[in-house]
Amino acid sequence: MTTSRVGFAHETEASFARFLDFYGIAWDYEPRRFPIVWTESGRAVEFFAPDFYLSEFDLFIEVTAAKPALRTRKNRKVRLLRHHHPHVNVKLFTARDLERLLSRAAQAA
Repeated sequence: MTTSRVGFAHETEASFARFLDFYGIAWDYEPRRFPIVWTESGRAVEFFAPDFYLSEFDLFIEVTAAKPALRTRKNRKVRLLRHHHPHVNVKLFTARDLERLLSRAAQAA
């Protein structure tokens, strides 16, 4: 996928996609929703769609630009995904993580 075809929810996601494109890493944007909360009768009522899927690494990545105090919701979703879908490899990248990654990539270039 290329960044020009995607309507990202936040500029941080777009920056990460450009990084992946630059290094030739194939990605899909929000390709799958995972149920993470169910009613007592077993009906899924809450879902989580990680931002990126890197098929080469079988890895889902959730990017958050939220301030540390506001990350609780994303952390909860990642925790529930890991609990209910232990076979799914998922990582949470904060804005700070991305800044470090992009900085290191710029220094290496």
